Amino acid sequence: MKKLGIVITDGVGFRNFVMSDFIAEATQQFDQVIIYSGLPISAYHSIPVSPSIVIKELSVFTEGKQTWIFRKWKELAHLKKHKKFYGMNDNLVSGYPKTNSLRSILIKIIYFFTHFIHSQKSILFVEKLQFFSLSKNIITKEYFKLLKEDEPSHVFFTHQRPPYLAPFLYAVIQSKIPVSTFIFSWDNLASKGRMLGTFDYFLVWSDLMKKELLYFYPNVKEENVIVVGTPQFEPYVMDKYKMEKQDFYSKFNLELNHKLICFSCADASIGANDTVVIRAIALALRENKIEIPCQLLVRTSPAEESSRFASIKAEFPEIIWNNPKWILTRENHVESWSQRVPSEEDIRDLRSILEYVDLNINMCSTMSLDFMLFDKPVINTVFGNPENGLYNDQRFLNYVHYKKVIDSQSVTVSKNTTELIAQINVALSNPKGRTAQRKAMINFQISKDLFGTSKRIVSTLSQFND
Repeated sequence: MKKLGIVITDGVGFRNFVMSDFIAEATQQFDQVIIYSGLPISAYHSIPVSPSIVIKELSVFTEGKQTWIFRKWKELAHLKKHKKFYGMNDNLVSGYPKTNSLRSILIKIIYFFTHFIHSQKSILFVEKLQFFSLSKNIITKEYFKLLKEDEPSHVFFTHQRPPYLAPFLYAVIQSKIPVSTFIFSWDNLASKGRMLGTFDYFLVWSDLMKKELLYFYPNVKEENVIVVGTPQFEPYVMDKYKMEKQDFYSKFNLELNHKLICFSCADASIGANDTVVIRAIALALRENKIEIPCQLLVRTSPAEESSRFASIKAEFPEIIWNNPKWILTRENHVESWSQRVPSEEDIRDLRSILEYVDLNINMCSTMSLDFMLFDKPVINTVFGNPENGLYNDQRFLNYVHYKKVIDSQSVTVSKNTTELIAQINVALSNPKGRTAQRKAMINFQISKDLFGTSKRIVSTLSQFND
């Protein structure tokens, strides 16, 4: 019996692999699909009850001190090894403790030792110690029992990084079950820490991502890295998420005879300048500095509540707001943002925004790609630097994954209000001016067609079992 185990870690994984066509395709090519979920079972109410689909909620794992030390050592050694990459070094700098608590002192000691010892061999050795430290954990033993009962033919992790899934990966490996993972996002390899552990196979967005994976993980065999595209954008070509323009404008009370600008927010951790930029756009509209009649729609981050925008909402009541309808499924989780899952309504709202707006503005977000897929002009705002007192978001321009976007000229970059207003006027008056660059960037970052993404991924997973 051919059984596929799918590890859904968080709300974004839920969007990518539950709200796309993935589950439907998986049931066509496997006798049974077992969803091992880091979310509560209640989140899966949209999946029809069927003998071919089983949902099992994974117990929440909390790291012990020993496991945490080995994991931290592994991650910091990986960052030290590749610190010539700006994003890696930026994470090292920002992650260095500011206090002298016991935990902070331990991290500082690890920083010291990994400065000298960060070879690939040492990283793999520390990873073995990390995983061995999990062997006696009660949650790990529970996972072994679960896998023995289910006997999946293959286990597919939809995210390669969450540390709280380490015991489940350990149990899968020790059970000698073939295991694969999907590289979660375009910035994960060149900017983030070490992945969860060692997998047999890797599914990636693009030829670029495959090249990056083989560089950062030289022990991985090239033939085990498969380019499949990403299901992240598949809902944009699914009929169930389509909304007519008139219905969209009516829902958000928009003016049909005005152009529509969308500012998409980051979360508070990196979007500290969001309100500065929103205010700059709103004032420019009030003062008629935008040459074409426009309205502003702001989409907040699904990872947080919109309360931090209360003052600007009061100051500019004319702004239209889209607060993503992501439902918090579990309280008191170690990563509470991960427990938010999107509603079908929100996917429809987002697709409509992408399809019907005239211009997007964001701070170096993946959302740039979302809007490029619909051939919409994109402006990246980075108003902050070390000298002007604002949050230093200009540093993100040096991150490897985003430097490629800037260099491609598929977007424009504004570092102050004057540049932003000028770029808005150019983009609205000549929206197709960068169409060729946008198409080239999409082909570069997503090497496969959006149509058939889930089928392509499932077929690849199926082949691993042949």
